[in-house]
Amino acid sequence: MRRVAIIASASGNGKTTVGRALAERLGVPFLELDSLVHGPNWTEISDEELRLAVEPVVAGDGWVIDGGYRGKIGNLVLDGADTIVWLDLPIRVWLPRLVGRTLRRIRGRETLWNENQERFRTAFWGRESLVGFALRMHFDRRRRYPAELAGYPVIRLRTQAEVDRFLSEAQP
Repeated sequence: MRRVAIIASASGNGKTTVGRALAERLGVPFLELDSLVHGPNWTEISDEELRLAVEPVVAGDGWVIDGGYRGKIGNLVLDGADTIVWLDLPIRVWLPRLVGRTLRRIRGRETLWNENQERFRTAFWGRESLVGFALRMHFDRRRRYPAELAGYPVIRLRTQAEVDRFLSEAQP
């Protein structure tokens, strides 16, 4: 396991946390795609620019990439991975994490990628809010991923105990 894509059913499943820990354990670089996609003032990078930034990483002999952004760059990350880790924790686990993390970031005015900050309105208000999007994706991806990922080497982790065990046993 040297080239790992970390995907999730929804935000808050722990992609970044697991990705960083796994990359450190494997001794390979870690790339969080959100840091490339979300430019200043939350402007999105173009699909072509994202592809150009990610291709050299995927061509490397070892990496952990957090996210897939298949809508922007197709299966570039998944096709390059020797292992895909699908974090598919229950809502009762990831939703409180997501809400707590988001409130902490808003209260503390934490800066994310490219000087961006989360705002209460965009996090919690409306269908396109962070929480609304996460809830929709949770059900959508659980329905779609089994068929879409059928041809890939996928490790589906459904509990925190499975995640912890996976990380403790991971070896390069």
